[in-house]
This record gives sequence, structure tokens and C-alpha cells, in this order.
Amino acid sequence: MAIDISRIRALCFDVDGTLIDTDNLAVHKLARLLRPVKFLFPHKNPHPFARRLVMFTETPGNMFFGMADRLRINRLLVHLGNFTYRLGLHGKPASSVLVPGVRRMLGLVGPRYPLSIITARNERTVRQFLENHDLTGSFKCVAHAMTCRHTKPFPDPVLWVAAQMGVSPEQCLVIGDTTLDICSGKSAGAQTVGVLCGFGEEDELRRAGADLILPSTANLAEVLIR
Repeated sequence: MAIDISRIRALCFDVDGTLIDTDNLAVHKLARLLRPVKFLFPHKNPHPFARRLVMFTETPGNMFFGMADRLRINRLLVHLGNFTYRLGLHGKPASSVLVPGVRRMLGLVGPRYPLSIITARNERTVRQFLENHDLTGSFKCVAHAMTCRHTKPFPDPVLWVAAQMGVSPEQCLVIGDTTLDICSGKSAGAQTVGVLCGFGEEDELRRAGADLILPSTANLAEVLIR
């Protein structure tokens, strides 16, 4: 598996599990909730069970978003999310932690390539993520849940960010941790990188057609800058 670096003119990043260590945060939170019954787990350690459970729920969650898009109710879901946020039903915004090494990687590749974000998050939460981590100026454009008629795994968001960055879709490199990211990139004609710092499994990313698989998004600089 390899990518053609000479083709690449722009980079497109997923957020959750790719730039943000979202999944590990969920594991740690669940493990803390299970501490009162830790005697039920081998070595009194609920962490392995919590990780397996979060991994199990990840795939149905991705399938749900894809199904919602096909049923054309994804925009309704985003509107409902924004409405409940305005009513204060979400409480305080969840904190986020960057995948280790991602900030350094962005600093290295940013001067060489225009960067974009493609995410199923709504505009408010992705802007909040960028502001919280002082990354707003690092990305030329953001395709959120309502930017295009269809979200991932359709090619629409990749086609849109390519146009915003002034490159062809074939000149883009799509980086993500799930098969939705890979399928979206491949269907647009882009090259793709699957990363294992989220909950995407190597076998499923390979089957989806990832051109390259890396242990972490942070390793991308080692591939692109030689």
C-alpha cells in the first residue's frame, strides 16, 4: 500500500478519532463509571471492557449517520441538535484532546499544503473545536454536516473542499479513521489514508480501499516530508 505523493496538492482531515482523541476519551469516561463494580472484571480493571464496548458502538454509529444521509434526514438531525443546544439541554460543551503529535504534524504540513476539514459535526461544534485549540487559521475551509447535500460516505464534501482549495479531487489526500472517510475519498477520486488512532480497524480500512494506513495521524508528516 502506498500513495503517490507527487499527486497531492491538498489535505482533507476528519475530526473525531483523526485530529481529536475522541474515542479514548469515551473509553476513559466509561471506565470511570464502571469503577464501582471493578470487582466484576479481570484484575479489577474495567478499561479493556470499556474499550471493547465503545469499539462495538462505533460501527453502528457510523452506519446510523450513513443511513440518515440516505434517508435525507441528516439535516433534520443537525437542526434538532442545534435547537437543543440553544435550549441548554446539552450542558457544557465536551472538552477535547488532540491526538498526540497532531499539532506538530499540522505545523509541518501546513506550509506545504492547503488544509481542510470534512466532518459530520455541525458547524457550531467544529468551529468550537478549532477555537479551543487555536487552529482556526490552520484550515482553509471546513465541510460540516450541512455544507453539502450529502455527507460522508458520499463524495460531495470532498468535491466541495477541493473546489474551495482550488485543486481537483484527484489531487486531494483524505485522512480519516473510519470506512466512511475512506469511501468518501475514494468515491471522489482522491487518495486516502486510514489512521488507527481512532476506532477504525486495519482490516476494514484496507477493505474500504485505503491507499495507506498509519498508526496515527501524527505520522503523516513523516510520509509527506522527506
